[in-house]
Amino acid sequence: MARPGRPAMPKPDLHPLVDSFLDMLTTERGAAMNTRQAYWRDLADASLYLRKERNTDINKATTADLKAYLKDLSEKIHVKGENKGKIAVRTVARRLSALRQFYRFMVSEDARQDDPTSGIESPKQGRTLPKTLSEAEVDQLIKTAGAAGTPESLRLVCLLETLYATGLRVSELVGLPMSAIGEENQFIVVAGKAGRERMVPLSDPAQKALKIYLDVRKRFIGTEGAANQEQWLFPSRTSDSGHLTRQRFAQLLKDLARAAEVDESRVSPHILRHAFATHLLSRGADLRSVQKMLGHADIATTQIYTHIIGENLDKTVQEKHPLSKKTGTK
Repeated sequence: MARPGRPAMPKPDLHPLVDSFLDMLTTERGAAMNTRQAYWRDLADASLYLRKERNTDINKATTADLKAYLKDLSEKIHVKGENKGKIAVRTVARRLSALRQFYRFMVSEDARQDDPTSGIESPKQGRTLPKTLSEAEVDQLIKTAGAAGTPESLRLVCLLETLYATGLRVSELVGLPMSAIGEENQFIVVAGKAGRERMVPLSDPAQKALKIYLDVRKRFIGTEGAANQEQWLFPSRTSDSGHLTRQRFAQLLKDLARAAEVDESRVSPHILRHAFATHLLSRGADLRSVQKMLGHADIATTQIYTHIIGENLDKTVQEKHPLSKKTGTK
């Protein structure tokens, strides 16, 4: 299924080895369904080009074939204006990464003797820092969310406090089962990517918000399908899954941002995850501890937040330090 706003890709009859590769990602590496679909889209796009423009299949492609594909991809992105600059480079790099892993899989399975991507350099990518929010903006969002005092308001405060206290991915947050809540609401146990389980402590405000929300939680459970809803911390009467969807939560945040007079383009579940990490590190938290709470497999992913802090500090010095202000001569 295509993502909202994205045209559906033609369903090519891909080489059987592509399916084998995708199965390996799921069974051996524990890749999520979204990850599998992303690899399928990348390899399907390459397959379509190779058949149409190079008269070959993906399993037989040469280095020259793949370089032609990547060059064509880059040019099309710029012409269509779908992406520009760093984003275009990132798209090419992602497709090349998918192809590299596919051909390495072929070599490991003795389906091919050479890796045609070994002679292709990855495009250089500039560092793009994630958006974040200030502590004051997060406080304003939480304050505005709780102003009404309705069950919906109390639920939103609980969602915000839990996300800001833990840095969960949005899919992890909305899909929390009741069994994830630890003793006396002091922590939650999260099943993350590839089945990696982690325990994340809850702050005092998050514990308080959770306790208040649990008193009104049954308001979100309908009479029909109650069994499917009861198991979730954030149940929903209208969702097929039985719990609040990530799309609905994102929309609630956009509405909240407007009410709180915070730029809505800078408010999303993922940006609140960024705020969690950035604010922890700026207050002296250990990088390894933040990595564990975020569920990052590689600490290099977590280190991006140290660059945000560095840029913010530099900006503060430039704006506030008296010695940074240039004085003119009379």
